[in-house]
Amino acid sequence: MSGIKKIHLKRVLVVDWLDKFGGAERVIANLQRIFGFQHTYTLVNIMKKNDLTKVYAQSLHSIHTTYLQVFGAFFRFFFFLFHRTIAHIRIDDTAQTIISSSHAVAKGVSKASSQQLHISYFQARNFKYIWEDAPLYFGKWLPLIKPLIHKLQKIDREHAQKPDFIIANSYFVKDWIWEKYQRTSHVIYPPVDLDQFPLQEKKSEYYVAVGRIVAYKRFDLIVEAFSKLDKKLIILGDGPELNSLKKKATSNIQFTGFVDADTVYKYISQAKAFIHIGIEDFGIAPIEAQSCGTPVIAYQAGGILETVCENKTGLFFEKQQADSLITAIERFESQKWNPREIHLHAQKFSTQRFEEELLNFVNTCEQEFFQN
Repeated sequence: MSGIKKIHLKRVLVVDWLDKFGGAERVIANLQRIFGFQHTYTLVNIMKKNDLTKVYAQSLHSIHTTYLQVFGAFFRFFFFLFHRTIAHIRIDDTAQTIISSSHAVAKGVSKASSQQLHISYFQARNFKYIWEDAPLYFGKWLPLIKPLIHKLQKIDREHAQKPDFIIANSYFVKDWIWEKYQRTSHVIYPPVDLDQFPLQEKKSEYYVAVGRIVAYKRFDLIVEAFSKLDKKLIILGDGPELNSLKKKATSNIQFTGFVDADTVYKYISQAKAFIHIGIEDFGIAPIEAQSCGTPVIAYQAGGILETVCENKTGLFFEKQQADSLITAIERFESQKWNPREIHLHAQKFSTQRFEEELLNFVNTCEQEFFQN
């Protein structure tokens, strides 16, 4: 961040919730490092201490939660209360700038006064389980709760009008923000710690998939595809769908469960290719793979279209189906790939680039807002 002029204002951070350290939390950790917040406001904090230290390096930090804290790990069952609760959080009235990191409802926090500036960084399409992912989350119960879903969508649109400025983490999300909320936004890609994923030119005879094992990431389709192939697949990650996937998998598919960052690097850096079949708003793991020089085979939708170069750093398949993935793998194996070229492409998504772009944007917004 050298050469960037910082404006010294009192800023506070608002996040949806703190539970596990993943992609969104890596961004929050970068926000914390850039701005040095002394206060974070959130619905719930159930994050383990060692994960909290990854987000908040300094010891003098206050995390303010809500009454939803009493439900602990079961807080998501009360999703219908999230909008109301976030709107009633009492922000420090001496703060000048509110920066929210929102993948659900953080954007809907209320200012303590009209003199405060609110900038919201959208980590994803917000609150996806009341929008396009509702069928995945609610299944057969969806018809029964449709009136509630429609009501929450209306509130969500209203809350999206609260920030003074919105930052989208991809052009895919930018378009979604306009479609759902009729708000313009500025795109700043999230940070990827590329130093942790150096180039590895020697590859092995296996494929890899990485992520939290949840329904919308569609690991079930990857398992279905490789159950029809005589090729080795290693799936890294844990989640509620893991046990059911193990029951469906054939002997050529290996599950590691949760692994640390060094182990993730070991597997993805030596993999023949990285498999990505979900619709991600940005997708950090495919960039980590490319930084290692590992090509990506991905479903042609979402933020991945902005981070993978067709036939140079990976290739796409058109249908979110196992057979379409199988065809893509066959096509992939007929081509030659240059790990060094793939590695160089990934470098434009660095942490330094994110920090410079974000700080410049926030400074510009603050100058415009407070001068007016």
